[in-house]
Amino acid sequence: MSEKTLAIIKPDAVKKRVIGRIIQRIEDEGFNILGLKMVQLSLEEAKTFYAVHKDKPFYDSLTEFMSSGPIVVLLLEGEEAIKHWREVMGATNPAEARPGTLRREFGFSLERNAVHGSDSPQTAEVEIKFFFN
Repeated sequence: MSEKTLAIIKPDAVKKRVIGRIIQRIEDEGFNILGLKMVQLSLEEAKTFYAVHKDKPFYDSLTEFMSSGPIVVLLLEGEEAIKHWREVMGATNPAEARPGTLRREFGFSLERNAVHGSDSPQTAEVEIKFFFN
């Protein structure tokens, strides 16, 4: 089933200058890129985007990190896009991610793990609307 998902290339990966390599991987995996833009989130925007995590201990550091530099947001489409993108990203912790995944290759830590992806159709809908209206 074809579906849409949101992907984010996080500030750490932008700073490392690996945007092109990540986009190449997205295309190599067969995703259609329906939207792509570079944005700089304010702290308030990051807090709004990650509001689902507001009660978690990492919320403040995550929102500060996500507003610390430019990010690249992509609207992806493909067969089982959410599941497929999450497999390509790898485990949240780069140290636990399988070899060949983006987080294993480009991630540094649990928070600075290079990429983000929606975790469900409901989340994807909300996240896509946040960046692509």
